[in-house]
Amino acid sequence: MDSHQHPHQQASKCNCCSMSRRCFLATAGAAAGAAALAGAAGKAYAADNVAEYINLADLRPRPKVGITYVIARQTPPYWLGWPGTSYDVEGWRQRYGSEFAEMAKRVGVELNAVDAPIESKEAAEAFVNKIKTEKPDAVLIMIQHFAGWDYIKMIADGAGVPTLVFAPIGMCFTTMIDKLSRQNGVHIVSSLETSGVEQAMRMVRAKRQFEETRLLVLRQGDRDEKKRARLGTTIKGIPRDSLPALFAKMPENDEARETADRMMKAAQKVVEPTKQDALNAARSFMAAKRLMVDEQANAITTDCLGMVTQKDVPTPPCMAAAMFQDAGVTYGCEADVDAALSLMFPSYVFDKPGFINDPVPETVKNLLIVAHCVSGTKLNGFDQPAEPFIMRNHSESALGVSLQVLWKEGQPVTLVKFRGDNELLLDTGTVVSNVQTPPAGGCRTNFEVLMDRVEDARDVLGFHQVVFYGNHRRQVMDFCQLYGIKVVNSPERTQLPQGDGKQA
Repeated sequence: MDSHQHPHQQASKCNCCSMSRRCFLATAGAAAGAAALAGAAGKAYAADNVAEYINLADLRPRPKVGITYVIARQTPPYWLGWPGTSYDVEGWRQRYGSEFAEMAKRVGVELNAVDAPIESKEAAEAFVNKIKTEKPDAVLIMIQHFAGWDYIKMIADGAGVPTLVFAPIGMCFTTMIDKLSRQNGVHIVSSLETSGVEQAMRMVRAKRQFEETRLLVLRQGDRDEKKRARLGTTIKGIPRDSLPALFAKMPENDEARETADRMMKAAQKVVEPTKQDALNAARSFMAAKRLMVDEQANAITTDCLGMVTQKDVPTPPCMAAAMFQDAGVTYGCEADVDAALSLMFPSYVFDKPGFINDPVPETVKNLLIVAHCVSGTKLNGFDQPAEPFIMRNHSESALGVSLQVLWKEGQPVTLVKFRGDNELLLDTGTVVSNVQTPPAGGCRTNFEVLMDRVEDARDVLGFHQVVFYGNHRRQVMDFCQLYGIKVVNSPERTQLPQGDGKQA
C-alpha cells in the first residue's frame, strides 16, 4: 500500500465501519483473545469500554450449516434410456462434485459427500435412516438416471429434512417431477446451470441464519423474549430509552470522526447536514453496535420516530441503518418486526441489502412510489460497488443525516413482506426514476416502480415492504416452498368500479 495515501484511503476493507487501519489496530488490540459472543457471530468486548471499536460484520450470524450430498441412479453401465450410453457417468459425477464443493465454500456451508451412490430401494432406505440419525440441515441429491426418481421420492418423503435435487438436462421429463417439484420441503434444479444449486445452498444457509438471529426490538414497554416458530428467529424486546442512554455516552473519538469524514466524502454531494450532524450520526452508528453486543443480538429495529418525536436523540438513526444494511446486518425502523424480518430476507437469501419502504400510489402514471430514509448503497451485493447517494437530512424532522440513494433506472426489483410467521407478500417491478424531495414530500430515498402483473398500482398489498435489486420471483417462491411459507401476490386485475345506479 502506498504510504503517501490519505489515512482514509488506507482503511481496512470492511463494509460496515469507517475506521482506518491505524485506528482499528489500536482499538482491536484491547479485544484480542476475547471469548466468542453467545448468540452472535462476533467477539466479546470489554463491558467497561463503551467506545471500544466493534467490527459490525462480526454481528452477522454465521451458523454451522451441514448438507449431505449423494448420487441417485441405476447401477451403471447403462443400456438405452436417458441419459444415454454416451454419457460419461463417473466423469460428470466427479466434475459436478468438485463444482459443488467449491460452491459450498463460497456460500459458507459444509458439504458432506456420501461415496456410495443410491442404486437400489434398500440403499435409499438406509440413506433415509442415516439422515434421520444425523439430522443435517438439508440433503443434496444429483440424479444420474431416470430410475433415481423413485429413490428421491423416498428420501423427500421420509428423511425429514429439506431435499435439494440437481437433475442435469437429460435426467427427467416434466411428468416425472410435476408433483414432486411442487412439494413442500423439496427444491429441484433441472438444468445445466449449476448456479441454481449454489442458490439452493444459500437458501439452506439463510434458514439457519434466521434461526441464529436475535432481533433486538426497542419500543416502549418491559423486556421480553419470544421465538418465531417457523423462521426460528428470537425476538428480544427492550426499553426504547436504552439506545439514547448509550448514545449519550458515545464520545467523538477517532472512529466517530473517521466515519463522519468517510461518509461525507463518499456522498455525491452534501445538501443539508453539517459536520456536526455527521458526527452525531456516526455516534448513533457506534451506539447501535455497542447495544447489540451488550444484548447479544444480530439485528435491530427501533422506535426511531418515537425517539425523534420526543427529542430523545439529536439525530435519527438513518445513516447508521444504511451502513448496517451494507454490512449484511439488519437495522429496521419503527420497531416493525415483520419488516425487520423482511429486511433479513434479501440479506440472508441473496447476499444483498433491502430497502424498507412506505408505498405511495402515483395515479397519473400508474406507478408505485417507494420511499423511506434507510436504504443501503451496495444494492448489487455486499461485495459490489456502492450506488451513488446524496447526503440529506431526515425529511420529517430536518434533523441529522439520511442518505438519498439513487436507484438505477431500468433496474428490475423484487418486493417482499412477511405477514406473520407463515405468509410472505411477493411482487416484482422495474425502477422508473428517482423522485426528488422537494418538490415531493416524503422520505429521502424515493423512487418510482412500474409493477409487473399488477394492473393498478393502488392494488399493491402491504406496508413497509422490502425492495431489493433483481427479479427474484422464482427464487423467493423456491425458498418459501422449501420451508412451507405461503406466498401471496398483489391482485393482477383491479376490481371494476361498481356504481350505485343513482344520478348524482
